[in-house]
Amino acid sequence: MLNFIICDDEKEFRGMIDKEIEKFMMNYDVNYKVYQFETYDEKFEKIAKSDLGFKVYFFDIKTTKGSGLDAARYIREELDDWNSIIVIVTAFSEYRYEALSNRLYLLDFISKFDRCKPKIKEILKIVYKNYNSREKCLNYEYNYILYKIELKNIIFIEKEQDSKRCIVYTTYGTFKAPFTLSAIYKQLDKRFLKVHKSLILNIDKIKTYDIKENEVLFVNGMSTNLISRSGRKELVEYVTNNN
Repeated sequence: MLNFIICDDEKEFRGMIDKEIEKFMMNYDVNYKVYQFETYDEKFEKIAKSDLGFKVYFFDIKTTKGSGLDAARYIREELDDWNSIIVIVTAFSEYRYEALSNRLYLLDFISKFDRCKPKIKEILKIVYKNYNSREKCLNYEYNYILYKIELKNIIFIEKEQDSKRCIVYTTYGTFKAPFTLSAIYKQLDKRFLKVHKSLILNIDKIKTYDIKENEVLFVNGMSTNLISRSGRKELVEYVTNNN
């Protein structure tokens, strides 16, 4: 999922960026969400820490509480997030050199007074290309919506009862997919194991595996014991050989 996070203390300006995102994303049937913040507060930090999927930040340099550069530094250095895209959009053009020389891996520095809207449109094109090619994904269309779920965010996939569909459980929500489990398995990579005729799990998302109880505990607190005898043997071997 694409997540746009806007932080600016001017409500009208946040709304302008939101509208540009909406107009751009109308051209693509891709799941996305926009978050707006007036300052870099606890609510902002909670979203920054959350494993939502692909994130794109639009930061103002100065707000009533906090600096966009400090927020970018927090994301890069404290959260160790070097994958999210960060764009500075500000009226304080004198900070351009400081922003771009701080090794914060910023995509761009845009002045609010210099072709702001056209530049945001250009940034959105770059963002979409980056999103489209960065991470291997599970791609499918369902109810006229194109889903592009990064494999690293999938926890497990389960066959829906009395149906040919599956339910994809991710770090940021659940999604239905109109395929059999076997069909989906062909799109996945070596981090996934089919441990039951009705379950595929992501080895990278396992926190513990209780062999005696035959129960997997995932990093998000969910658990399952839907593991067949053959799946149990393969799971033990895989976990043992990859620790």
